[in-house]
Amino acid sequence: MKKEQPSWWRPWVLPVLLVLGAIAVQELMRAQQPAPFSYSEFREAVAQGKVESVLLFPTRIDGHYKVGPGENPRTFSVVRVEDPALLEELTRHGVKVSGVVPDSPWMSIGMWLLPLGLLIFVNLARRGGSTEPGGYLAVGRSKARIYAEKDIPVRFSDVAGVDEAKEELSEVISFLQTPEKFRKLGGKIPKGVLLVGPPGTGKTLLARAVAGEAKVPFFSISGSEFVEMFVGVGAARVRDLFQQAQAQAPCIIFIDELDALGRARQAGPMPHEEREQTLNQLLVELDGFDPRIGVILMAATNRPEILDPALLRAGRFDRHVLVDRPDRGGRLAILKVHARSVPLEDPADLEALAGMTVGMVGADLANVLNEAALLAVRRNKDKVGRAELEEAVERAVAGLEKRHRVLNRLERERVAHHELGHALVGLALSGAESLRKVSIIPRGIAALGYTIQVPTEDRFLMTRQELMDRIAMLLGGRVAEELVFHEVSTGAQDDLLKATDIARSMVASYGMSESLGPVTFDDGKASPFLETGPSRVRGNYSEAIARRIDDEVRHLLEAQHARVRELLGAREAVLRKAAARLLEKETLSGEELAALVAEPGSGKPLEPPARDAA
Repeated sequence: MKKEQPSWWRPWVLPVLLVLGAIAVQELMRAQQPAPFSYSEFREAVAQGKVESVLLFPTRIDGHYKVGPGENPRTFSVVRVEDPALLEELTRHGVKVSGVVPDSPWMSIGMWLLPLGLLIFVNLARRGGSTEPGGYLAVGRSKARIYAEKDIPVRFSDVAGVDEAKEELSEVISFLQTPEKFRKLGGKIPKGVLLVGPPGTGKTLLARAVAGEAKVPFFSISGSEFVEMFVGVGAARVRDLFQQAQAQAPCIIFIDELDALGRARQAGPMPHEEREQTLNQLLVELDGFDPRIGVILMAATNRPEILDPALLRAGRFDRHVLVDRPDRGGRLAILKVHARSVPLEDPADLEALAGMTVGMVGADLANVLNEAALLAVRRNKDKVGRAELEEAVERAVAGLEKRHRVLNRLERERVAHHELGHALVGLALSGAESLRKVSIIPRGIAALGYTIQVPTEDRFLMTRQELMDRIAMLLGGRVAEELVFHEVSTGAQDDLLKATDIARSMVASYGMSESLGPVTFDDGKASPFLETGPSRVRGNYSEAIARRIDDEVRHLLEAQHARVRELLGAREAVLRKAAARLLEKETLSGEELAALVAEPGSGKPLEPPARDAA
């Protein structure tokens, strides 16, 4: 049945009737005014002292007669004529005189139009707040952007590196396409699907791909768009969002950055009442809508640990899908997707690029390819080559190269020995990373040089010895400065910060301290997906335990410092020789450094030192 379209004139019926009623009331009031009498009769009454007060208008004179005790007030009205002696006559007989501002035709028109304008505004506001977006009172309407089926070009083929997540979400697509298959067995699709994972892994893209595969409308909104300064607006927007979605079912509602809306409620002295009311309304809507109508609520967050438990219970967001960092195969698949529009000299370079980008997410990989394309354009090349891809990775990892920053001779020598200290310790220690490049060209904000090591494989666990090897490599630059210059500089500050963080995590979080035993002092509240750096807040333990943790961290660092000093002390000749070569060339590859170390007369071969138990 075709829905009847409202006539254009219906919204204006009420304002017009109200204006006509106001005109009728005004005319009725004018009809009840006192009947005017002649001006000569008015002057005679003034002369006889019968007039008590008058009100002078531009075209008439209204007044009150004098009355005795117990008599009713008597008024009169007379047409005003030009009479220069009138004021003097009224003053002489003690008549109280008052007047009004002369009437303006524009004022009269304004007095007529003001009520009409107010009625039109109220009518438009009422319509805008209830049926049309963008109305004056539409603050309670949802700000969700609605994408029709034809407006979503994203498919699962455009999303790579998250195969497990796509498998989890295939059931949602199947339900939206063929819901009767689930209803036949009494199955119910989850009301809410929560996508969790680090930033940049493609959670929003994956949600759009689900809508594109299912060919259903897609409502997209951010969690922060619900909360406003006006009380009750957020809850109204939640209600409006679900009403719109149910009207267009089957469809998908996607709330990005859910933690802005669904943060756990608190009972403290300063709760955020508006946000909590909005969250309560969302919980009610999740309980109230029927999953059989085909409305799927999807949300994304990288802070699942701070979400309200009521939001995550079964029957609400009861399916959690992890969208994690891709492995090597996933990175290669992502690079192939983004390389569709980037001409490459050799497509096999993507495999090497996937190996050099361990830990990067989809957004990082897209940025690397874009930077490589920009470098190729800058060099007037038709295709992107291996050199541009490697330079793009270095730029993403270490920052922009700053060849115009000039260091004095002593600083360049110190930086060269510092970076080679890292490199030689890295070559000496066996591990899952290979040395790729050493450079004394400044990069980024504060890096005066850099040493790049590339992992040879994806690693998900690290042993105690591997963590100590990493601390040793971080301390290699500072120890090299001590050996050559017999003093240290501020250049090792970032290295010390990272080394201390690793040592503290070994003691306080991983239970790798022989003194404290297999105990963790971590409160477990850190985000699993956000790299916020080491926490400086002390956990729930005593001052004595805190002192023992500090002592154990210092012991670990001192033990690795002594280990590195012994290692580099036995190879001081190769350290100085390699530093001279680095000062000459500014950049050494891992192969060049290894060949230099292997030359005769370079000192003791770089063999892994004995591992201690410190």
